[in-house]
Amino acid sequence: MKAIIIEDEIVAAQALQTLIAEVAPDMEIIAVLQSIDESVEWFQSGSQPDLAFLDIHLADGSAFTIFEKVTVNCPIIFTTAYDEYALKAFEINSIDYLLKPIDRKALERAIKKFRNFSFQQDNYNELMNKLLASVRQSPVAYKSYFLVPVKDKLIPLPVEQIACIYIDSQHVKALTSGGQVYFLDRVLDDLMLQLDPSQFYRANRQYIIARRAVKDVSLWFGGKLSANLTVTTPERIIVSKARAGEFKKWLAG
Repeated sequence: MKAIIIEDEIVAAQALQTLIAEVAPDMEIIAVLQSIDESVEWFQSGSQPDLAFLDIHLADGSAFTIFEKVTVNCPIIFTTAYDEYALKAFEINSIDYLLKPIDRKALERAIKKFRNFSFQQDNYNELMNKLLASVRQSPVAYKSYFLVPVKDKLIPLPVEQIACIYIDSQHVKALTSGGQVYFLDRVLDDLMLQLDPSQFYRANRQYIIARRAVKDVSLWFGGKLSANLTVTTPERIIVSKARAGEFKKWLAG
């Protein structure tokens, strides 16, 4: 039995591989893919596994985009940190999913469900179409403010004032267009779920940047890009070659 993992966090992908090896030793992981573009290219090559483990939120966008660009002819076990509107869609359409962090028992149940699953392509395609339609129609409420600590108080920080959010010495900080820095008690993965993806982009593992704060983009070594903001950042913000095309499309709107 052959399976693939689509997951942008290397540590999470490795942990899932380890769990799969423990609970389903007959399952061979034939590919670990980290982005939408990489996944689309892999499926376009004609490869089809028996099963795919798919993270809903990838660094370069929603994993549902993959289904809009290429045909996926295999059952999917979705993984997610949290995404209430998608979970409702899964419950309605009976698609299996795993909540992160993934534990052994949950994985065992999902794989058992997959083994008992009577796979009929027409029925599965109809199920996937219903799921995608449900997700698209579900209203998504993005954050307008974050409560941030300032001395002995919490103050509302308008999202529209944020130029970027970044990791610094294991702390997550928000840098405003005015140069102020505030601490955010969240991880970048969770923050991306709460921000409008048309206005904020996960440039790399350390930075989320706001479209309105991008001054220009420099060509960098090896096909990479450097996003230059209207504010001074602690370090250069590099977008990888693999994601350069996606970033330019996002920036162009």
